Amino acid sequence: MAINYAERFERQIEQQFARELTSANIATNNRYRFIDAQTIRIPTVELTGYKDHARDGSKNRGTVGNRYQAFTLTHDRDIEYFVDDMDVDETNQVLSAANITAVFNDEQAIPETDAYRYSKLYSEFVANGGAINTTVLTEANILSVFDKMMEDMDEAGVPQSGRILKVTPTVYTMLKNAEGLQRTLDVGSGAKGINRNVRSLDEVVIDSIPSDRMKSAYDFTEGFVPAAGAKQINMILCHPSGILAPMKVRDIYLWNKGETPESAFGYLYQNRSYQDLFVIKAKKDAIAINAQE
Repeated sequence: MAINYAERFERQIEQQFARELTSANIATNNRYRFIDAQTIRIPTVELTGYKDHARDGSKNRGTVGNRYQAFTLTHDRDIEYFVDDMDVDETNQVLSAANITAVFNDEQAIPETDAYRYSKLYSEFVANGGAINTTVLTEANILSVFDKMMEDMDEAGVPQSGRILKVTPTVYTMLKNAEGLQRTLDVGSGAKGINRNVRSLDEVVIDSIPSDRMKSAYDFTEGFVPAAGAKQINMILCHPSGILAPMKVRDIYLWNKGETPESAFGYLYQNRSYQDLFVIKAKKDAIAINAQE
């Protein structure tokens, strides 16, 4: 009988993803439901506003509308590895299911999930009418670009609490050295106590993301590599309320020796991931992106 290692190692896998997956905090919107095996449907309720009250006993009746936006998951991935029985024994369990899972998550699953989410966020934002900011960022202008993004979100009524800023390491360094950025350094404990990290800006959480995970498009033929003509995403300001990132399937199976024809002489390791990311059209203003032109 095959063992589902996604369940057996559930806590460890969740901890590993939470620690290394940089896109986890934009995938917190769980207000959706599947209407079939691969489709989720998001309702948008439209209501008319107040009217003047008449004191003759009559009442104003408004109108109620309800539209649905359907999303179909498409990023369906799998891989399997055959591990010879002697390889497990002779490597002193280095090729065990737990170790293969840990290495695969670190080097493949987690980086690919990040890359897919950020690139899909880019394409979904554009498809829903969003305009990419292509200003070439410098230490002199980066705060003004950020301020304009924040101002536009304020005007659109995007919640101020919970906004997240994703930047490449290069842009993060710009922020640390940005003109006009005020800092407070506690030097009471000497040079070792000086911390120049910038972890928030105007109460917006800042995450530094490896630049190879922040491209506008990827080729997922085998693993993931930047697609031809892909642009570098420099900065994403977003609020998770405008994003859906459902994970439908995360299965990891190990077929023991002799359980299937394919595992006659060793172990068969199988890993499947089925997920996607979508932008809710009515909330696209919760996203702002600066990228290469």
